[in-house]
Amino acid sequence: MGSGRDVAVFGAYGHTGRFVVAELRERGYVPLLLGRDQDKLLELAQAQPGLEARQASVDDPASLDRALNGAVAVINCAGPFATTAAPLVEAALRAGIPYVDVAAEIEANVDTFAHFAERARAAGTVVVPAMAFYGGLGDLLVTTAMGDWTAADEAHIAYGLSSWHPTTGTLASGVVSGQRRSGRRVRYTGGRLEYHDDALPTLEWSFPAPLGPQSVIGEFTMADVVTVPSHLAIPEVRTYMTAKAAADLSAATSAPTAVDERGRSAQTFAVDVLVRSGGTERRAVATGQDIYAISAPLAVEAVDRILTGRTKTTGVASAGAVFDAPGFLRALSSHLSLHVPLDTRG
Repeated sequence: MGSGRDVAVFGAYGHTGRFVVAELRERGYVPLLLGRDQDKLLELAQAQPGLEARQASVDDPASLDRALNGAVAVINCAGPFATTAAPLVEAALRAGIPYVDVAAEIEANVDTFAHFAERARAAGTVVVPAMAFYGGLGDLLVTTAMGDWTAADEAHIAYGLSSWHPTTGTLASGVVSGQRRSGRRVRYTGGRLEYHDDALPTLEWSFPAPLGPQSVIGEFTMADVVTVPSHLAIPEVRTYMTAKAAADLSAATSAPTAVDERGRSAQTFAVDVLVRSGGTERRAVATGQDIYAISAPLAVEAVDRILTGRTKTTGVASAGAVFDAPGFLRALSSHLSLHVPLDTRG
């Protein structure tokens, strides 16, 4: 029998998975170490005394069922999510437990909403895709900036990364996404996803101090174009990436290197959100350290809120739809600095 605090982490030995395991332990949960590679699982279990390792594969439903036995929730940290998300959601539905993932893959997130919305709602459970730096954090910030607005004309999400040393999982997921869209680019305009071959523009974005004005790649589209429109009436959702970070990603530079006791890299970030309705603009900004590390408290806070009944809906839902967005962000004050200014005139 489980302890009632057992949370399964699929891909526990991956870069983000290790952050999630540490965050769960810090919050008083008992991580169940799940993954496909038995040797990596055992190595992680040896480094994490008292934790149970359970080998499971997404192409073996019975192994997933055994792995989730006794778990109260599952967090999927193993990409490419085009391969892992659907089998893990299916297993979570069979087990009757909530599912959370950290997927940044646009198409995988679209699939989760399209294929599981009715079944998850009928089961009375919660499935939260993209509960991570990309998709989850942006959605929470846009929802917070919206405040009492029920609709807006545009939402802009600018990512100010000091650098971007991608993990092997990020690179693998990018390859899969590129193949699924036949090398085309994607944007969200006119209330729908649109695939195109246009060159991406370079422009300047004025981030708040100390980052300041930065060259950014326009229409550097991330998972926010799935999460935000899933519950907010905003027909134009655009995302931007600092040119330096985009160049780092394209060059596939070395993996992140830990610089502190928590295993975080030296990378810093600012996520600057601007929503516009008519002539009025609203902004919300979050700053912090290490985009992979911050995904852990985002995912674990989501699980904690689901298990303690602090949710607004069931079924497949993005972070801003299922949680109280301002309250959620405030709960991460030890990980994020948040600034939500007053309305400004455009």
